[in-house]
Amino acid sequence: MQISLVGLPGSGKSTVGRQLARRFDVPVFDSDHVIEQQLGCSIREYFEFEGEAAFRDVEESVIDQLTQHPMCVLSTGGGAVLRLDNRQYLRTRTHVVYLRSSPEELFRRLRHDVQRPLLQVADPLSRLRDLYAQRDPLYRETAHFTVETGRPSVATLVNMIQMQLELAGVVPPA
Repeated sequence: MQISLVGLPGSGKSTVGRQLARRFDVPVFDSDHVIEQQLGCSIREYFEFEGEAAFRDVEESVIDQLTQHPMCVLSTGGGAVLRLDNRQYLRTRTHVVYLRSSPEELFRRLRHDVQRPLLQVADPLSRLRDLYAQRDPLYRETAHFTVETGRPSVATLVNMIQMQLELAGVVPPA
C-alpha cells in the first residue's frame, strides 16, 4: 500500500501524511524534506539561487525515488503535479489523494507563513487563486480520491481518507 497526498501549499499534506502513516503503521516521506536533505539547503534558498526549473528537476528525481517505496505515505510539494512524469509516477505507482482547499481557506491558514517561496508576493491571495486555477485540473487528473479539507480536524480528514481507501479496497477495513 502506497498513498500519496497532493494539493496546494497549506492544504495539510504533511500533517495529514504523518497521521495517516501512524494510522497504517507505515513510514512517511515528505518530498520537500527529502529534497532539502539532498540539497543541503532550504527549498526557498535553492529556488532563489538556482530557479524553479532546477528545483523541479530535483523534485522529479525525488518523486521517482519515493514512489518506488513499497509501503509508505508520501506527502508531495504543491507543485509536484506540474510535471507529467511526476503525475504518472504518482498515479501509476501510488493511490493518490487530493486534499482540496479553496484559495481563500489556504490564505487564512498561510497568511503569516514566510517559508513558502511561491507566496512571497505582494498579493498572496491572488497568487493562491492563480495556483489553484493552474493546478486544480492537474491534481484532479492525478488523484484517485479527492477530499475537501475545508475546516475538519486532521483526525476527521484522516478518517475520511481511511474510509475512501477501505471502500476502494486499498486497505482492509479497520
